[in-house]
Amino acid sequence: MTGKVYLIGAGPGDYKLLTLKGKECLEEADVIIYDRLANEDYLRISSSTCECINVGKASSNHTMPQDKINELLAAKAKEGKVVVRLKGGDPYVFGRGGEEGEYLFDRGIPFEVIPGVTSAIGGLCYAGIPITHRECASSFHVITGHLKDGSKDEINWEALASLKGTLVFLMGISNLKKITENLLGAGKVKETPVGLVSWATRYNQSVVIGTLENIYEKALEKGIKPPTMIVIGEVVNLREKLNFFEEKPLFGKQIVVTRTRKQSSQLMEMINDLGGRAIEFPTIEITPIKENTRLKVAIEHLKQYTYLVFTSPNAVEVFFEALEASGKDARVLAHLKIAVIGEATKKALKQKGIVADRMPTKAVAESLADCLKKELTNKDYILLPDSAIAREGLVSSLEAVCKVDEIPLYTTVPVRNVAKGEMSSKELVERLIADEIDYMTFTSSSTVHHLIGRIGQEHIAALAHAKLISIGEITTHTLKTYGLEVYKEAKKATMTDLVDCMEEK
Repeated sequence: MTGKVYLIGAGPGDYKLLTLKGKECLEEADVIIYDRLANEDYLRISSSTCECINVGKASSNHTMPQDKINELLAAKAKEGKVVVRLKGGDPYVFGRGGEEGEYLFDRGIPFEVIPGVTSAIGGLCYAGIPITHRECASSFHVITGHLKDGSKDEINWEALASLKGTLVFLMGISNLKKITENLLGAGKVKETPVGLVSWATRYNQSVVIGTLENIYEKALEKGIKPPTMIVIGEVVNLREKLNFFEEKPLFGKQIVVTRTRKQSSQLMEMINDLGGRAIEFPTIEITPIKENTRLKVAIEHLKQYTYLVFTSPNAVEVFFEALEASGKDARVLAHLKIAVIGEATKKALKQKGIVADRMPTKAVAESLADCLKKELTNKDYILLPDSAIAREGLVSSLEAVCKVDEIPLYTTVPVRNVAKGEMSSKELVERLIADEIDYMTFTSSSTVHHLIGRIGQEHIAALAHAKLISIGEITTHTLKTYGLEVYKEAKKATMTDLVDCMEEK
């Protein structure tokens, strides 16, 4: 049975510029065949069994020539697979999507095209340059920058030079000199504003502004390389007012997130939304304790407890999974007073439809113990489901007042493998030493221990090349035991406060 091919536009680079329809197809894909300019973070959307093939093409450096890409698309579809061809920008804007579609049609292979945001529009937007404006540009023209010898005959330079609208050349930086000379030779005014936008919509976006007369010299001076698009016209002058993206507080920053894969999404999204690049480097995995007889017994006898205490979002998730597996729901907790440590745990509990009764002002076990001991009596009985490697202080402090039933729910173990789109330990160390990482975030002592376990004790010194951000005093203490300097510690143990540490005022 023949499968189907989806030609999907990945947009210019910003992760969130992918369409919802494109995301759905990536989730269902058996094979993803992707380009160099497609954001590799999209590969994480796919299933663990999805085959990902890089066929990226740079100027004069093709991982796989186009005819072989066409053959690969057809071959995978003939195997009955759902194939995604993930292309930077839009498939039909100089993306050779039309050629691929024709090739599939001629061989009776079903396909569908899912448009993407083209860099000619979206990329200019992020550079603060509107492709049209009522005052100076009522039209725009997108031209390929891949010029061949004798291209003066292929492109009507006199017609382009006479236009008052915006001219956008894609993939043309290597031909910038020819483009400017041809336009000037055809009568285009030498003072016409020109912008060069590199890596549009990404954390490392850069823009060089000049005129038709001097932009080539400026490009040489700045060492501009692909991928860069050229925009010509009066709209370039609007960048001074409309440049919103490069004003974001984390623009240009590369930040390593060391949480579990499941938990990192919120922090990564916050970093990316603020213009930075979040790099996922998970150090730990949460492993629930199997056949947890003690937990099953506790759930069957919840009436005997007066308090339920959660010390982490993980404890909330594992406990409620066990509660559901037992055929019960939150109603059986109605008689209990529920206490939590930290905003994240409070939020996780609220997502289960329950508002915490108690939460200390500081997100540490000692503060929770002090908070509860003010109201506990020797008649109380606390159920404390937590990590198998939890600190002992909380239990001993509470046991001085009443009975405590501490039940290990899960343990944290080191990450065993590198997932799609993630850096290896070797690459992280190399990038740290090259001063390419601005910040590293740590949200628990476990993330510290296991990060060092992944990179090796011999590479601890490499961490000094980045600014280390800690979620709280316990994590800070752990970092210091390794001789590491903590740049900042979050005021509260929340993702928002963690990000605030990186927003340099």
